[in-house]
Amino acid sequence: MSVQRFTPEGLLQPAPYHHVAVGTGSRHVHVSGQTSSLADGTPVAPGDLSGQVAQALRNTARGLAGAGATFDDVVRLTVYVTQWKPEKMGAFMAGVESVADEIGLPQPLPPASLIGVDCLFDPGVLVEIEATALVD
Repeated sequence: MSVQRFTPEGLLQPAPYHHVAVGTGSRHVHVSGQTSSLADGTPVAPGDLSGQVAQALRNTARGLAGAGATFDDVVRLTVYVTQWKPEKMGAFMAGVESVADEIGLPQPLPPASLIGVDCLFDPGVLVEIEATALVD
């Protein structure tokens, strides 16, 4: 495998993600921010953070697959969530857990940042996910 993930001693444990990823590979894969829209633009799960997280992760998996990568190759995830509050973590993680097996999402997750934002490009979009991967 081209990516090794771990959490060094002295960093927050347990966490739902690893703190460090070391990747070796010759190709960098960058998947742009994916939302919960289908290919034709139809929104999935309007107003439902959990449902939007699940679909955004599915779309991220499709982007990775298009480049010959999987979540096993991911060295970093960046997640933007509108109007973030800690109380939303349960709904967020429910979305992650609902598709983890379906899309091969490792647990714990690759190193990740969750960034709260006022809004995204469309008021109905609650979450956007970017991925960076390395493949041989």
